[in-house]
Amino acid sequence: MSSPAQPLAASLVQSVDWLAIAPPTIAAVVGLVVLVADLFVAEHRKTLLGWTSVAGLAVATLMLLPLLDGDRSTFCLTGDATVCSYTADRFTLVIQFLVLGGALLTALLSVTALKDSRKELPEGEYWFLLLSSAAGAALLPASRDLATLIVALEVASLPAFALVGLKYGDRKSSEAALKFFLSSVTATAVSLMGISFVYASTGTLYLTQVADRIQNVDGQLHTLAQTGVVLTLVGFAFKTAAVPFHFWVPDTYVGAPLPIAAYLSVIGKAVGFSGLILVTVVALPSYADLWGPALAVLAALTMTVGNVGALRQQATRAYSAVRLLAWSSVGQAGYLLVPIAAAAYSGDAEKSIGSTVAYALMYGAVNLGAFAVAALVGRTKSLNRVADYRGLYASSPLSALLLAFFLLCLAGLPPGIIGLFAKVTVFAAAVDAGIGWLAVIMAVNVVIALFYYLQWTTLLFRAPEGEPEKHRVPAPLTAAIALTGVIGIVLSGAPQLVLRFTDTALF
Repeated sequence: MSSPAQPLAASLVQSVDWLAIAPPTIAAVVGLVVLVADLFVAEHRKTLLGWTSVAGLAVATLMLLPLLDGDRSTFCLTGDATVCSYTADRFTLVIQFLVLGGALLTALLSVTALKDSRKELPEGEYWFLLLSSAAGAALLPASRDLATLIVALEVASLPAFALVGLKYGDRKSSEAALKFFLSSVTATAVSLMGISFVYASTGTLYLTQVADRIQNVDGQLHTLAQTGVVLTLVGFAFKTAAVPFHFWVPDTYVGAPLPIAAYLSVIGKAVGFSGLILVTVVALPSYADLWGPALAVLAALTMTVGNVGALRQQATRAYSAVRLLAWSSVGQAGYLLVPIAAAAYSGDAEKSIGSTVAYALMYGAVNLGAFAVAALVGRTKSLNRVADYRGLYASSPLSALLLAFFLLCLAGLPPGIIGLFAKVTVFAAAVDAGIGWLAVIMAVNVVIALFYYLQWTTLLFRAPEGEPEKHRVPAPLTAAIALTGVIGIVLSGAPQLVLRFTDTALF
C-alpha cells in the first residue's frame, strides 16, 4: 500500500536541465579537479594546473553556444513551470560570455604572473579560488530568485577576498584583502536585511512573483517593503563600487596580484551590475520612482569622483598606473549606471538595459587589454608607475600601439570606435529617457577623462629616458594581449555587432 507522502515527495522533485547549467558547473568542477590534482602534481609541473584551468574556462565559454537556440529554465516550481530559479536567456548568456571570457583572459595573465611570483603565490589554491569565483559570477545572471542571487554573489565574492590577499608575507596584499572583505561583508549584510524585508512583505523570493506581489502589499507592510527596497539597492551599490561605496577600490587593486585586479575591474563589475539589473528591472519595476532617481544621482557622483580621482594621479607615484586604472574603473561604473537609471524613466526598459550590456562588453575587452599591457610592463618595472610607460613604443611597438588603442577606446576617441559607439549608446539612453541633466554630467566627465587618457597615450610615444628596455613577452601574456586587441579592433570595425547582440539580450 503506497503512502500518501510518496506522491507528494515525487511532486517536489525538480528536473535539472544539465545543458542550461553547464557553463558555471564546468568551471566549478574543474576548480575541484585542480585543487585535488595539486596534491599529487610535482612542484616543477605546477604549470599544468594553470593550463588545465585555462582549458576548463575555454570549454565553459564554448558551452554557451548550444544555449543560443532559445531560452531554457530549470529548478522551476512544480506547480508553475514559468517560475524558476535558473534561466538561461539572452541576457544571461551575454553576461556569462563576459564573465567566462574575462576569467579566461585573467587565467592567461595568471599563468605568467604565477611563474614570475617565485612561489609567493600558491598555485593550486590560486586556480581553485579563481575558478570558484568565476563559477559564482556565471551563476549570478541566471539567478531568478533572491536566495540564488545572494548565494551566487557570495560564491563570486568570497574567493576573490582570498585571491587579493594570497601573496605570502605581503603586507600591502593583506591590507587590500581586509578593506575589500570588510566593505563586501557590509554590503552583503545590508542586502540580506533588505531581501528579508522584501520576503516578509511579499512572501516569495522569486523575482517575477516579487514584482507582482510588492505592488499590492498590505498597508501595514508598505513601509517594510520600501525599507527592503532601499537596503537591497544600497547593498548592490557597494558591489558595483558606486560612490560613496568605492573607497576600497584603489588600495585593493594595488595590493592584489595584477591579474586579480583586472578580474575585479571587469568580472566584479559584471556581477554587481547584472545583480542590480535583476533586482531593479525584473523584481522591482513598480518602485522605479524610488530606484530611478537614486541610481541617477549615484551615476553622476560615481563618474565624477572616479574621473577626478584618476585625473589627480601623479605619473611618478608608485603604482600610479594601477591606481589610474582603478579610479578609471570607478568612473566607468558611473557610465554603466546611467542606462539602468534611464530604465526607470523610459518606456522601453529592455533597450536601456541593452545599452549597459553593450557598454559592459566594450569595457570588459579593452580594460582587460590595458591590464594585460600593464602586466607586461610590470615584469620589468615593479613599481608600475605611469612614468614607466614613457617610450614604450621604442622597446615594444606592438604593445604600445595596443595600449594606446585600449586607452582611446576607454576615452571614446577614434580609432577606438567601439568606445565612442558605446558612450553614444549610453548617452542616447539618458536623453531618450528624459534625464538630460545626467547626459550633460556624463558629457563633462567624458571631457575630463580625455585629459588623463590622452596624457598616458602620448607618453607611450615620447623619447625614452636612457636606453630603451626590451620587453620579452611570454606566450600566455601574448595570447591575452592579442585576444583583447583582436576583439577591440573587430568591434571597432563593426560596432553594430555588440548592439545587435544585446538588442535581444533581455528577459
